[in-house]
Amino acid sequence: MSVGTADTTVVWDWVNAAATAAEEGPGADTIIIDVGDVLVITDHFVITSGANTRAVRALADRIEEAVDDCGGPKPICIEGLSDYEWVLMDYGDFVVHIFTASARDYYSLDQLWKDCPTLAANPLPS
Repeated sequence: MSVGTADTTVVWDWVNAAATAAEEGPGADTIIIDVGDVLVITDHFVITSGANTRAVRALADRIEEAVDDCGGPKPICIEGLSDYEWVLMDYGDFVVHIFTASARDYYSLDQLWKDCPTLAANPLPS
């Protein structure tokens, strides 16, 4: 289910660009979770970690640039820019969560959404 007006393939390109940028940058353990069947507000979560707040900030900048470079939208909103422990970038059709390692362990979104399919970056989901 796509929540926005963009084509599913185009949205996947944006999601993939965000995940790839995270992995190529200072991101670690980047995953994509398909939450479209259980959430009405978005289709995918991209979750990644930075080693520290400086890395989280760099990841937010890098991901925003990568999505923009492939023709994607600007985030509807970005939260967490005051402390860079957990930055949430809401793109409508997908949401990027960037954590410090300790915040990711604490909030454990990976476990919270473990019943949803986890997708690899690059191949188009079926």
